[in-house]
Amino acid sequence: MAYLKLAAGFAALAVTASAAQAKEPPPLAAFGRLPAVESVDISPDGKRLALLGGPAGARTLAIATIDGPTSPPIRLGDVDAISADWVGNDHVLVRVARWEQVDGKAYRMERNIAFTAQGQLMSTLLSTDEASSFAVEHPQVALFHEPPRALVLGLAWSMGPSRGFDTYAARKGVDSPFVRALWSVDPATGKGRAVERGGYDTWGWDVDLSGEPRVRYDVDEISRAFSIHVRGKGQNRWTVLERGEDIDAAMGYIGYSDPDDGVYLREAVQGGERVVLKKLSDGSVTPLGEPTPGATPYLLTDPYRGAAVAVVGGAERPEVQWLDAELGQVHALLSRAFKDRHVSLHDWSRDRSRFIVRVDGPGAPPAWMLYDKAAKSVSPLGEEYPELEGVELGATRWITYKARDGLEIGAYLTLPPASLGVARAPLIVMPHGGPGSRDEYAFDFLTQFLASRGYAVLRPQFRGSTGFGRAFYEAGRAEWGGKMQTDLLDGVAAVRPLAEVDAERSCIVGWSFGGYAALAGVSLHPGAYRCAASVAGISDLKLLLAQQGGTYGRASASFHSLRRMLARNGPNSPELVTTSPLRQVANIQAPVLLVHGGQDTIVEPVQSAAMRDALKAAGKPVEHLLLPDDDHYLRRPTSRTQLLTALESFLAKNLPVQR
Repeated sequence: MAYLKLAAGFAALAVTASAAQAKEPPPLAAFGRLPAVESVDISPDGKRLALLGGPAGARTLAIATIDGPTSPPIRLGDVDAISADWVGNDHVLVRVARWEQVDGKAYRMERNIAFTAQGQLMSTLLSTDEASSFAVEHPQVALFHEPPRALVLGLAWSMGPSRGFDTYAARKGVDSPFVRALWSVDPATGKGRAVERGGYDTWGWDVDLSGEPRVRYDVDEISRAFSIHVRGKGQNRWTVLERGEDIDAAMGYIGYSDPDDGVYLREAVQGGERVVLKKLSDGSVTPLGEPTPGATPYLLTDPYRGAAVAVVGGAERPEVQWLDAELGQVHALLSRAFKDRHVSLHDWSRDRSRFIVRVDGPGAPPAWMLYDKAAKSVSPLGEEYPELEGVELGATRWITYKARDGLEIGAYLTLPPASLGVARAPLIVMPHGGPGSRDEYAFDFLTQFLASRGYAVLRPQFRGSTGFGRAFYEAGRAEWGGKMQTDLLDGVAAVRPLAEVDAERSCIVGWSFGGYAALAGVSLHPGAYRCAASVAGISDLKLLLAQQGGTYGRASASFHSLRRMLARNGPNSPELVTTSPLRQVANIQAPVLLVHGGQDTIVEPVQSAAMRDALKAAGKPVEHLLLPDDDHYLRRPTSRTQLLTALESFLAKNLPVQR
């Protein structure tokens, strides 16, 4: 693998998108493809790379020796390729998902498959454990290199329901024959032993560098109370670190430090939130970094040292406070070279001589590269969207505005490429999914597709979004159809004075919760938008609750959390009707596009089908596209291309771009 020297290589790789002028928009497939490179990982000794990617339906794993040969790609087939990680220097663990039919119902099963460094298939972890075979996923908790082993979450057989003197009292484990268990697995054989067996309330663990559990998460099966338990080194019993009313209250604990035998906690301070380290031995507390105003801090950690190396916060883009000076110097060097993009140190060798770096930005598709610290050289490993390399994309900027109740809202505004010659771009309002998530300072294929077709795209970070502090998140509770929606309208008002944007001509487009927001926008605020497109969206809140209750149980923590998020007064709250687009179809004046994956288990396809039927019965204009072989995220390029084709046609008809 030939290196590019630092000065010349960075100059070549850091060419800005404006250097290339696109005469016509890139094809749909350039945006709708799966990333050509899904992930890259470096072996602990820094000598080999594992690259996961390849075409859809034929995802592959490539194992390359640095400055040496690359083995023939290992065909993984038609799977969702999630990640590839080294376990020691001689094994690669690939996390994949595929759909399986169980008793007539489709389940997305995630599994960990181990290969040797020469590409030989070794095992599927926990494939021989009968109890764990019933789990839809086996999440990785930690990977250890000497000797190679993986700690993963599996299942163990329970001993039946918990018992008590009062047989009429609610009992735990009535409906479940399993409890969660932490397994230590040999990648060579896929077989393991249960390191720790949880109870009916246990959700998971964090471990130290020896693999010993130090932190345990519990959600009470009956009361739904959430608790964090800790067990310091040399201690035999678990003690409660923090407790909350439900899982939504679990935002304090964010990690374990092995060198300090302590826990990292988020706490509110004047001007924002900060991270502190609390030692388990004596309870002493040490602040880490400075408070992050208006943002929720998170940590970057070193898996070899078992400790945090940076505190990250920021509203518009990640702002990194390095706790580890050595890594901070590497990041600073690369950030200066790629000053208009976000640089992530994705992985590094144990001796920190070589680094896997991912570089992207709102107008720059992600690129992977290898940085050699001693040689001061960088080598490109691959582009996630190779057809867009050098193409002029839309320029994105961060704006802030006041909601009608005074709350400050941030938003990304992306304008069409200048080469399109659009004087005043029609506006697409595109709320994110979740709603407990946020848009990032990163490339987004749907945003850039719309910009390439001549539209301005506004992505408001409405109340209830995560990443902007606890109070901001809590402000969205029970506001799905209320202030979250007016936050979007206030965003339209904020960009109305801009000469580049024709905010009087706007459409709302969203995915998942964003799909709900699109339907709510035209049903709860008729006349506000000229059209709406909902992808995997929710139309009926009562139906959503019923489906969640049927899947996870009405006593489950997830059902309780959703109910509290949707309404203040429980499942019979009137707002479940008044803010459900399906129940407000009569108000809709704008044409609607509905797109849904037929295997969606997060928001079931009936949500879009019922909305289609109601709109047709009311004589309202509606288009409906069902993609039968895909899920909530539309992971197949053919599905994404069909989505983009339908969306392009729908917008051209209802919100044409005037040049």
